[in-house]
Amino acid sequence: MKTKIREILTKTAKLPVDVGTVELMMALEEAFDLEFPDKMMNRRNFASISGIEQALQSILSEHA
Repeated sequence: MKTKIREILTKTAKLPVDVGTVELMMALEEAFDLEFPDKMMNRRNFASISGIEQALQSILSEHA
């Protein structure tokens, strides 16, 4: 999972921060076939690879 997150970060890191965050979220949703709920739209969840991984695992475990 971390490798896929890093690949997505590499592709979206070239964008401005605000747009990059949206692009990152959309790329993660597409790559992991999920949707971020509104309650998870905060800087903490996107501040690090670990934060992203925890957010993704939380969403995936809710749908399991």
